[in-house]
Amino acid sequence: MTILIVVSTPLKYVMLKNMLMRKMLKSQLKGVPEAEQEKILKVVSENPELFAKIAKEIQEKIKAGEDQMSASMAVMGQYQNELKDILK
Repeated sequence: MTILIVVSTPLKYVMLKNMLMRKMLKSQLKGVPEAEQEKILKVVSENPELFAKIAKEIQEKIKAGEDQMSASMAVMGQYQNELKDILK
């Protein structure tokens, strides 16, 4: 028996975006234990707007001449309370 599932275009876009995000994050998390990878992936997928905003601000600082580590630390520090809340 074959079941055909029709998915609307916006839903397909979201599913594709989530799949690509998971693959990208997994490639960045090589060497991290699988349980920790899943925890991080879950947090990011549940809060995509926050992490998109963080990534955008980091990129802006890098374009302004700051190195990636300093930019990341500065921006993550700005969102420290929000990150603590979602990691609980």
